Amino acid sequence: MPRRFPAAGGTRRGRWRPSTWHAVLVAAVMIVAALVIERFVPPLDGAMRVADGDSFELGGTRVRLEGIDAPELHQNCGAPGASWPCGQRAKQAMQQAVAEAGKDGVTCRPVDGDRYGRSVSICQAGGRDLGALMVEQGWAVATSFAYRGEEAAARAAGRGIWSGPFEMPADFRARQR
Repeated sequence: MPRRFPAAGGTRRGRWRPSTWHAVLVAAVMIVAALVIERFVPPLDGAMRVADGDSFELGGTRVRLEGIDAPELHQNCGAPGASWPCGQRAKQAMQQAVAEAGKDGVTCRPVDGDRYGRSVSICQAGGRDLGALMVEQGWAVATSFAYRGEEAAARAAGRGIWSGPFEMPADFRARQR
């Protein structure tokens, strides 16, 4: 028979403290609330106009993709003297992804808002995560852990902006101000 040792701090073995139960209860309530809210927040869909590699207008609502940052529309990439319009190419990649979605179109689930009044959303084009697609193709960098694998693959393969030197989009924006 295995020897049993008393739990640290006393003999109440296997019992949770009331504060632990409260924390578990609060977490469960928050999860349920998030699931209920998700059901009542309607997805965005409709006619689409691409602005750049990570933002667009969908059904009259301005949207920015959650978890990615694409080159600015007027941003160039590459070595000095051999630069190319990576911001324009990122926009073209977004337009192509939308076109390939065909009749399925693009639908977005808002998760937040940004300081410019855009709906920060997770979007799908033809059943595929649009943010993951842009990062995987090398036309955006991951700003969250969600797309780190796609970024690593694009970087290793030298796709899109990873084909040569480039300035991070956030740094480019900060320098332009």
